[in-house]
Amino acid sequence: MNSSFFPSQRAGQYFLTEGGVETEIMQKHGFDIPRFAVYELLRNPQAVAELRGMYRRYFDVVAANKMSALVGGLDYRASPDWGTLLGYSRDELAQITHQCIQFIRDIAAEYSSDIDSILLQGLVGPRADAYQTNRRFTEHEAQDYHSVQLQTLKAAQVDLACACTFSDITESIGVARAAAEIGVPLCISLCLTKESKRNSTSSLGDAITAIDAETNGSVEFYLLNCVHPSEYEPALEGSPGWTSRIRGVRPNASPMDKARFHEIGHLEAGDPDELGQQVGDLAKRFPHMDIFGGCCGTWDTHLEKMALNLKPAAVLTDPVF
Repeated sequence: MNSSFFPSQRAGQYFLTEGGVETEIMQKHGFDIPRFAVYELLRNPQAVAELRGMYRRYFDVVAANKMSALVGGLDYRASPDWGTLLGYSRDELAQITHQCIQFIRDIAAEYSSDIDSILLQGLVGPRADAYQTNRRFTEHEAQDYHSVQLQTLKAAQVDLACACTFSDITESIGVARAAAEIGVPLCISLCLTKESKRNSTSSLGDAITAIDAETNGSVEFYLLNCVHPSEYEPALEGSPGWTSRIRGVRPNASPMDKARFHEIGHLEAGDPDELGQQVGDLAKRFPHMDIFGGCCGTWDTHLEKMALNLKPAAVLTDPVF
């Protein structure tokens, strides 16, 4: 497996990601996000101030709990089709992507003496809606399409590109091949249905096995995001061998239907204490997992609870990466 780009697991180290920036800024702070593209808010000084406050609260949690940071969050929809819908040319889309990364980099610099390791990631979303069955793209189409954003992320010198909420094997293969060709370290973060399968109905294990087989294992590792423990736990039962390729989870705050998270007019925060305990239990059962964070409905409160529950699991066995 390819582990030549992203740092290998280190005993006692956990990376904490940000939470669900879209739901937090939209439902807690009241900003509309056209096409779910947070980068549109960089045009709004008031929204920028709120985003800075959000990210500082996130970094405060990382620093207080002596964790490492793997942080991104504004460029999920910074790919050609979504950019076109918002009126961006290719050059303008590249410019806004650089602004997204620089926004995070500037805030991260404030914490350089308080956090031992801060890594920046660019978020690559699926070409179509992640929560609906859409038309399939061929591997070549997916590779060509995602190459545009990945080229920009390489130029922005991110530490990792994360293909978030991917559910289609073919598209996953395409983005992995694009990243390998361009030379960008890539993780794929898969999304599951309430039946603990992906939208295309194949199992999590089948998906990881198939993607690795078709990409010569070039994916750095896998994550699970936009899922609730009730969705990912059944898929991990029995600890099959392919779970060694999953390096962590970014759960939703509640088991609410994913599409509804973006439609309700309030923040669905679930039970932060319970979610923190569930993440801590997962880390104890799978000591090779070292990347945790949040997705829809989560931010600093949930991340703090996760961090507190991860501390008892910090003594790890031999890493597998």
